[in-house]
Parts: sequence; structure tokens; C-alpha cells
Amino acid sequence: MQAFKTLAGLGLTLAALYQPTANALVKGADVSWMTQMEAAGYRFYNDAGTKQDLLPILKAHGLNAVRLRVWVNPTDGWNNITDVIAKAKRAKAYGFDILIDFHYSDSWADPGQQTKPTAWSSASFDTLMYNVWHFTYDSLTALKNAGITPKWVQVGNETNNGMLWPDGKASTNMQHFAWLINSGYDAVKAVNSSTKVIVHLANCENNDLFRWMFDGLTDNGAKWDVIGASIYPTQSGGGDWFTLDNLCFDNLSDMATRYDKEVMIVEVGMPWDDATNSYATINDLLNKMNYIPNSKGLGVFYWEPESYSNWQGYSLGAFDNSGKPTTALDAFLKY
Repeated sequence: MQAFKTLAGLGLTLAALYQPTANALVKGADVSWMTQMEAAGYRFYNDAGTKQDLLPILKAHGLNAVRLRVWVNPTDGWNNITDVIAKAKRAKAYGFDILIDFHYSDSWADPGQQTKPTAWSSASFDTLMYNVWHFTYDSLTALKNAGITPKWVQVGNETNNGMLWPDGKASTNMQHFAWLINSGYDAVKAVNSSTKVIVHLANCENNDLFRWMFDGLTDNGAKWDVIGASIYPTQSGGGDWFTLDNLCFDNLSDMATRYDKEVMIVEVGMPWDDATNSYATINDLLNKMNYIPNSKGLGVFYWEPESYSNWQGYSLGAFDNSGKPTTALDAFLKY
């Protein structure tokens, strides 16, 4: 469809194709590194250069939600449920909505690695389904007992080819992946029926991938409420970030109409030292959410904006090397 670029070329307005939604946008940030950075001596500063807790800094830039990842048994303890509860309680105190992101791994789960937790490594598939249900249920119950009810829960992270490999590898056994999704879904709803369940893929620009996955999940009876996506636009070296944004919009519009589900960008990141283009990208993606058909566009989460000074080798945050937010985050104030 490429509606945005086509309309620009014709000198038309977006309203020529879509009416914007009146829903309040989700404007979020994954801040899972927050406590680990603080323990390592990192501090955060507001626009005036005054040291401040990270969360009110984000609040002052218009953000209204935080995303927190959960690992099963991480070797250093960060992102285990105890750490997640500590961060979630702080977020709730500042009025943020909360998205919980289960990786179902002891470390990173993404398109290139979906490694079982060590404690689950020799489990049968039936036991894996039980483990997904029980870990999800127990974690969300612990959060609930701490006064935290997430608005959204991800069952898996960037599951382009399923999770808990090899048992839940979608290209090998889509039915197994669907059953794992349903194990997580049922556990989420058992703790709080109003919490929305997200299935999350990377590469938002790839409509073929999304259709393959969600057609396969549909055919195998999988249950979910929201389709989540990652997008990391290339802005330098000849990359065309606007083309990727348009492809992402087209894809999510297709997802919203094809499956009648809400959609959300749960990860976006751009180079911290290219704040002008990063601002433009955030602004563009938030604006596009307003034009997803049938008011199905929920919003956008920035991935780890608070990272700075090459923390963990990551350079796509939105804070500068002095620990202050760049102007990129000001885009959230527009919506």
C-alpha cells in the first residue's frame, strides 16, 4: 500500500485514506537495564542536568508505559522475577502502565536464539507446556501479590521462528509453538482476565514473515490479543529508514485487518548520536499508529532509551554520554 509515501508524493492528506483513532497512544520504554545500570554506578539526569530517578525523567518526556523482560534463572540475577518486581513497583508509583515480556530463557531470546532454560533442557514437550504455564502463572501471581497487574504480557520475545527450540520451533512444528503460546495465554488469563497477551515478532517491515507466522498460529488454534513488532530503522550509510517505517505501517495495517487484532511496536531503537533522525522516526511511527485501520494501533515502546556510554555495547539508546536524554525523546511529547 505504501500509503504515507504515496500521499506525500500526491500532496494529499492522510485523512484521504484513513481517519485517525481517538484512542490515547501507548508511549513506552523498555527499561529492563535500569536497576543493573544503577548498581554499576550509572546515574540519570534531567534536561536541566539535575540528577534524578530515571522514571520521572521519562514521565516528563510524555511516556506513560514501561516494558520489563523476565528471564527464568539468569546467572547474575538481573531480570529474574525479584528484580522485575522491584522495577515494576517503582514504575507503578509513577503511574506507568506495565508490559511484562517473558523470554522463557535464562538469557536473551530473539530470532537467532530461543534457548530453553537450563532447568527445562531435558523436559518432555508436555512438561515444557506445563513449565510455561506454571512459570507464567507464578511470576504474574508474585507481581499481583506485590500490587502489580500488567496491562499487557508478551508470551515469548521476537519469536520469528517460535521459542524453546527445538521443540517449539515454528518452521519444524507450528502446532507445538501454538500450544506453547496457549499455555502462556491461559496462565496470563488465569491470573487476570483483563491483561492482554502479545505475540511478538521482529522485522516489522517483513509482511511475508508475519503472515506466515500468524496464519500458522491461526490454523493451529493459537490465542492472542495483540500483535507486537520490533523495528530498528537504519538511518545512516545509505539506509532508508522512512521506507522501513512505511513497510512496518503497511504490515501492521494488514495484521489489524487480516486477524482483527490490535497491534503495537514493542521495540524501536536508533543511534543515540543521531537525535534529529531519531526524533523524526519516533514521531513518524507514533503518527502512523493513529492511522492503523479500525483504531487497532496501540502505540510505540522505545527499547532501553536510558542506556548510554556504550552500556553493554548498545548504542541505540536515547540518552547522551552525560546521562541526559537527547531531543529524540521529545517526540513522545507531541502525542
